[in-house]
Amino acid sequence: MDRNPSPPPPSRDQDEEVVAGGDCIGSTVYSKHWLFGVLSGLIQIVSPENTKSSSDDEEQQMELDEEMENEICRVWDMSMDEDVALFLQEFNAPDIFLGVLAKSKCPRLREICVGILGNMACFQEICVSISSDKNLGQVLLHCLYDSDPPTLLETSRLLLTCISQTEVANVWVERIREHPAIYDSICFIMSSSTNVDLLVKVGEVVDKLFDLDEKLMLEWIGNGAVQPLDQPQEESEEQQVFRIVPCVLEAAKQVRSENLEGLDAYMHILQLLTTVDDGIQAIVDLPLIDSLIRVLQNVEQCQKKPENSAESNAEETKKSDLTQDDFHLKILKDISCEFLSNIFQVLTKDIVAKGLKEGQLNKQKCCCAFHNLLPFYSPVVEDFLKILHEVDKTLARNLEESFPSLKRREEMTRGT
Repeated sequence: MDRNPSPPPPSRDQDEEVVAGGDCIGSTVYSKHWLFGVLSGLIQIVSPENTKSSSDDEEQQMELDEEMENEICRVWDMSMDEDVALFLQEFNAPDIFLGVLAKSKCPRLREICVGILGNMACFQEICVSISSDKNLGQVLLHCLYDSDPPTLLETSRLLLTCISQTEVANVWVERIREHPAIYDSICFIMSSSTNVDLLVKVGEVVDKLFDLDEKLMLEWIGNGAVQPLDQPQEESEEQQVFRIVPCVLEAAKQVRSENLEGLDAYMHILQLLTTVDDGIQAIVDLPLIDSLIRVLQNVEQCQKKPENSAESNAEETKKSDLTQDDFHLKILKDISCEFLSNIFQVLTKDIVAKGLKEGQLNKQKCCCAFHNLLPFYSPVVEDFLKILHEVDKTLARNLEESFPSLKRREEMTRGT
């Protein structure tokens, strides 16, 4: 689970003052009195007399006092400690954060409060308590409509932490199902954001949701899939109809060059979509097949080791990095192969003919696909070859010559 960096240790003067006061939180050196002061300051920020301000003060409400920001950020760092997180829970800090999220117009303050809740949710007991609070759950999901990327990132991180806890995962899935607008918000982020950290976290959330609940996945596949013929085709930005597959592909395009782990999540989303008929119908198109094959070609290129022995020392220094990259490349390759095999199973003669005509399929690309799919997906490749024989016998025979195991199997089949 994601957490913030460890906070800096308190100074010796702070340490001695806390110990002398006898108000340490658990086994830490953090002061209860100081923490009470910070939380009281938060309560003041969202008190009725401060929130009922004139329009002239609205701009001021968007800013956070520097001293308060520093103090609340320290609480954010401290909340990684279980003793501190439990103390915050006992002091009903989540209710204070609920008030901030419901009333504050300051993006930075909202981001920090959600971030603290995200750290607290990493501990099972607190995660269950936060998840069981219906009002807090509603407000947190409403944060997914926020226009501030840092707040969206922390909200996604918190949501991923909660849906990763088996005790409360279903609670959040049901809440999300009750808020159809969340689909639009997530699709908008995937299709328009250039913030890779946010895209990765949102992708992990969607991947986990689809893995948890096929019914939700089917609902999201159906959203925006069909537009009534009697409605005008021109739509304003507010009326835009999102479809899940193009949004996932757009996000994957943004992520692919900067974060292999994040790309894994998006490829797995696409693979999950192919496990249901509606998902296959929404996803099968020739450009996607072409993209998958190019992914496999790029993976093969990345996995090639340098032949020059003079580079061996330099490579040795990067061994740990290469091992990590190889691990993600293998995941990416496995997901891409499973995804491609699912698509190959539903290809028709007309689609294959069109792919050959438009260049999404040719000998080189088919060879790459076969090389990666065999031997684990032999039946899929054999069925594709049967269709290819009907469309382009010469290409089919050339591919059989390039892959003798397929040719022998074809001859054995004909012999029987």
